[in-house]
Amino acid sequence: MILADKIITLRKKNGWSQEELAEQLQVSRQSVSKWESAQSIPDMNKILKMSEIFGVSTDVLLKEELVIDDHDAEVTVEPSTAMVDSQEIGTRPVSMEEANAYLKDLGPFAKAIAWGVSLCIASPILLIVLGGLQEQGYIGLKESQVAGLGLVVMFLMIIPAVAIFVINGQKNSRWDYLEKEFLDTAYGVDGMVKERREAYSNRHTTELVTGIVLCICGVVPMFAMMMLFGEEGRFMEMMFAVSMGIILAFVSIGVHLIVNCSIIWDGYQRLLEEGDYTREHKLMNNNPWMKGYWLLVTALYLGISFYTMRWDVTWIIWLVAAAGGMIIYAFTKKR
Repeated sequence: MILADKIITLRKKNGWSQEELAEQLQVSRQSVSKWESAQSIPDMNKILKMSEIFGVSTDVLLKEELVIDDHDAEVTVEPSTAMVDSQEIGTRPVSMEEANAYLKDLGPFAKAIAWGVSLCIASPILLIVLGGLQEQGYIGLKESQVAGLGLVVMFLMIIPAVAIFVINGQKNSRWDYLEKEFLDTAYGVDGMVKERREAYSNRHTTELVTGIVLCICGVVPMFAMMMLFGEEGRFMEMMFAVSMGIILAFVSIGVHLIVNCSIIWDGYQRLLEEGDYTREHKLMNNNPWMKGYWLLVTALYLGISFYTMRWDVTWIIWLVAAAGGMIIYAFTKKR
């Protein structure tokens, strides 16, 4: 139980409003509000004063494993799940203010990147659809005109997407240490982050599932046309191009939702050093052998994909690379 929750519980137990508690502590109501929302933490003098007016020890206020019951104000001991890492030396301190600032930046950053990815996915839609319609004679434009128009629109979508990635990547670079370094979070940070992650979990699940469903549903029109009109014929060839445009549109929307919620969820994981951001994973990602390995895999993937133009198949390279990466890490990690 973090300090913010304990202040709320003890204040309500005594029947005080935030203004009344603020008056006794000789601070503003806004200060009490920030303490209770875990946006900041009181200094030691205020903690000593609260200990006196609430009639509890400072240990009760400061130790997260001590839980105050909301009804009778009894204190119970909650088993700690924190593990002491053998590599505490070299950790990066993270204050409550830093954690709140990072989480505040996270939402706009996630939306921007999600829009950038969506623009990239949707950029060839017009080129594909117009190309299919022109090839079958449904529009009176020449092939060069269709290609020119489609490419112009595609680049007009890709250019702002790249700008989004670069600008927001630079803005967010000040938080890179959260992904690379071992963290030593200040008192109350872990509890605050877990509470906010819990509050976000339902939305995360909803957006993730919706995004996946949209990506899957995108192929429905193509299969429907194949069932109704077969796989050959002029009309089917035209509808194939249209269906590809529909697929990309659905995938663009679905991936937008997936990227947005995943970035925000990963932000909570970074601060808590959980999931893909445990210290074991950080050691793996900082391994120079692994960095070179993934550069090689990326070059191989792009080279094969552009040579064969079979992007629908070459993604399998990443599955094979993931397994190979674990083997390489096992032999190259520092012991």
